[in-house]
Amino acid sequence: MKSLKISDLHLAQLSGAPSLLIRQGWIKTMAGEEYQGDILLQEGKISAMGLQIAAPEGALVLEAEGCMILPGFIDAHCHVGLEEEIYRIEGDDCNEMTEPITPEMRALDGIHPEDEGLRDARLGGVTAVYTGPGSGNVIGGTGVVMKTYGKVVDQMVIREPAGLKIALGENPKAVYGEQKKMPMTRMGTAALLRQALVDAETYREKLSLGDSDPDKLPERDLGMEAIAKVLEKEIPLRAHAHRSDDIMTAIRIAREFQADLVIEHCTEGHKLAAELAQAGYPAVVGPSLTNRAKVELKDKTFKTPGVLAQHGVKVAIMTDHPVIPLEQLPLCAALAVKAGMPEEEALKAITINAAEILAVDQRIGSLEVGKDADLVVWSEHPFGMTARPLLVLIDGKVVHPEE
Repeated sequence: MKSLKISDLHLAQLSGAPSLLIRQGWIKTMAGEEYQGDILLQEGKISAMGLQIAAPEGALVLEAEGCMILPGFIDAHCHVGLEEEIYRIEGDDCNEMTEPITPEMRALDGIHPEDEGLRDARLGGVTAVYTGPGSGNVIGGTGVVMKTYGKVVDQMVIREPAGLKIALGENPKAVYGEQKKMPMTRMGTAALLRQALVDAETYREKLSLGDSDPDKLPERDLGMEAIAKVLEKEIPLRAHAHRSDDIMTAIRIAREFQADLVIEHCTEGHKLAAELAQAGYPAVVGPSLTNRAKVELKDKTFKTPGVLAQHGVKVAIMTDHPVIPLEQLPLCAALAVKAGMPEEEALKAITINAAEILAVDQRIGSLEVGKDADLVVWSEHPFGMTARPLLVLIDGKVVHPEE
């Protein structure tokens, strides 16, 4: 057994250690417990937690007294890997704006694991994200939940597909209105979305008929297959909606087709908190650390996530990276606290709530035995202005500090 202080850590000292015991840090599990104690990591998983754990033979022990240990943060909506920093056209693979309905697009095929944004995310304690197509199209394609470390995107994925992106409001109107194509109005956007869902219902019916009569099988349609996953409740609709009327349109259509739904951005959600709570759909709020770049953002406020949480809506907080750099996710949560959101709710919004909304809480989002060893050792509470992630692990591998 070899014992080191976090401050004395060098990555080379971790090589060859079969297990890692982090000792006497303040552990905030985000599963209802917090205490000063130990956490043992083996084979990429959390294998034991408690007030005092005996170090297995050959384990490396890190002394973390005075530090706070939290699960890695999760950004429940961004475009990292698809809309790369530094690059323009070379690294912009976020919107296939050639047709308004493109459900067959898969974010997995456009993600670049060497995007600088992923490295910066790790430096800020963000260990997992939902990334997906942008909001240029009425239906943009499917997104993925992935870790922020790896060389091959297929090996970074936690869940794929994880949602079907739809967009309401200004963006699809602006893109296709300029082309004199539908949709030019909010009515047109809703009509195209409904028609695509109806077409997918018809496609499913034909597939069912083909089970008994192969001659009735339709030609394979990748777009219809993607939408069918929504109708079968395998994945939710992920609805880009800022304005209150657009939020209600998303809810209206989801109810019509009995689809699961996540409201994304939800900028005017504070105006509809009671209605959202009654509807039972979660909200991923943000990006709030921006200017009012368009009319839909007129009533943007950091109060929104706190108001929604107070009414019982399950809330996550997003960066919408690269709109806000991923490493600033904890700052966005801290600013929500400053605007009235309880500190515990803000932490949930970037840990366990985000994991539950993304349907990956069986693996990440809290510190519990059997879950992935994705955790961060902080110098102090992460909402503090001087807080620093001293150690970031993904699947038990130290990814910060970097070699």
